[in-house]
Amino acid sequence: MTEHRPNAPEIGHAPEAGHAQVGSPKRILSPFESWPPVLFYAPVIVYWLLLALRHRSLTLPAVANPQIEHGGLCGESKTKLFGSMAPEGREWLAPYVSFVRGDESTIDRDVERLTAELDSAGLEFPLVAKPDVGCHGAGVRLVHDRAELRAYLRAFPAHERLLIQHFVDYEGEAGIFYVRRPNDAVGRIFSMTLKYFPTVIGDGVSTLGQLIRHDPRAGRLAHMYLPRHQHRIHWVPPEGKRVRLVFAGNHCKGAMFRNGGRLVTPELARRIDELARTIPSFHFGRFDVRFRSLGELMQGQGFTIVEFNGGGSEATHIWDPDTTLLSAYRDLFAQTRILFEIGAAHREVGHEPAGWRVLLASWLREQQLKRAYPLTE
Repeated sequence: MTEHRPNAPEIGHAPEAGHAQVGSPKRILSPFESWPPVLFYAPVIVYWLLLALRHRSLTLPAVANPQIEHGGLCGESKTKLFGSMAPEGREWLAPYVSFVRGDESTIDRDVERLTAELDSAGLEFPLVAKPDVGCHGAGVRLVHDRAELRAYLRAFPAHERLLIQHFVDYEGEAGIFYVRRPNDAVGRIFSMTLKYFPTVIGDGVSTLGQLIRHDPRAGRLAHMYLPRHQHRIHWVPPEGKRVRLVFAGNHCKGAMFRNGGRLVTPELARRIDELARTIPSFHFGRFDVRFRSLGELMQGQGFTIVEFNGGGSEATHIWDPDTTLLSAYRDLFAQTRILFEIGAAHREVGHEPAGWRVLLASWLREQQLKRAYPLTE
């Protein structure tokens, strides 16, 4: 990995994008953001089991998106998912190259092959490296040059597939959650989350580590930020320099989420519905997009899809610091109920979900891979 270049510009940093429209949160952190997942999701699991009894199937959501492996609940390949998009949809998707890493003995050849594929696809640094199978931003990194690409490949599990994607240098990022029941004429946006990337500002005296520890928000999440900045923890940022603490737009990696639901417009809803229909039998999932400006996004323009997921997606606006626990559960229950209902509609026309053993094996493999991926940036 190349050393940090203190005077290099921060790429894609725009902490203020959209804040004027949603306002500042009343709290620094979500009151349940630090809860252990098993505790927070326990009521959702109980509700899932109740719905499973009602619908007589524990794995019915696996056919909510019948053309996606396991409906996108877990273990699906991004390469297959992205490749299923019709050409008119892929025009809105950030270009990428899919590549299977060899082993330590082939690292030089791997770098040469991958570089040649990137050149052929017209992709230039900086680029986003991400696993083909994964969730919650696991293993996602921004690679600035060939040396960092080599380091990423070396740290990546042998014989596993990864994606190298064009870095969309737009100001904002959003997660747009979409649902469409099979008999509905049009789908709708169930949730929209605006994502912000925390920064600290140099004072010319304090090290990066000190700035993180003393920041009101970052200090409470130092266990997330310090490990990924270990290589420059003693660096003293110049006075006034903003240092972005996280690249991946995921709350469990330290990104900040705000509820953008009231900013959804008919134009945006229509565009997302059009894009969803370019994916075969896509009825439930989330589009993660980067956008040039909030005004353009609201008009259904000026954005690029960097990722989309199926049944395992979450309406991430629940992690807005101002969202109450009751409201979060209300929305999680609603999305789970819709997921089962869509699965039930597809079962009626002949789609049968995989058994629980198959889903469990897929989930366990995904968890095993996540633990082996490079540290998320």
